[in-house]
Amino acid sequence: QVTLVESGGGLVQTGGSLRLSCVASEGTFSRSGMGWFRQASEKEREPVAAISVSGDSTYYLGSVKDRFSISRDNAKNTVYLQMNSLKPEDTAVYYCASRRPGMFTATPAAGLYDYWGQGTQVTVSS
Repeated sequence: QVTLVESGGGLVQTGGSLRLSCVASEGTFSRSGMGWFRQASEKEREPVAAISVSGDSTYYLGSVKDRFSISRDNAKNTVYLQMNSLKPEDTAVYYCASRRPGMFTATPAAGLYDYWGQGTQVTVSS
C-alpha cells in the first residue's frame, strides 16, 4: 500500500506561483508513473500533469501547458508541480496519484492510477 501526502497548497493572487509536493511512502516510487489531478467545486476531476519514472515523458492539460511544470526526485520519493502565472480558474483541490510499481509511463487516465493522496487546496484570488 502506497501512501501519498501532498503539501504546498494555499491562497495566492492571480499571477502568483505555488509549488506542490507529494511524498510517497514506499521505495517503489522510482518504478511508478505519477500524476497530478484537480477537482474544482461542482466540476469533474481532470488530469493536470503526469510524468514517467525517468522524467523524460510528460503530459500536460492544454490550459496549463505553458504555466505548470511537473518534475520528480526519485531519491526523495517526491513529485512536484510548479505552478506559475496562476489564474482564478486554477482554483481546485489538487491530488497526487501514483500508478502501481512497474507501470512506468505518464498517462492522464485517472483509472490507471492505483493510489491517491488526500488533496491540497489551491485558491487563486482575482
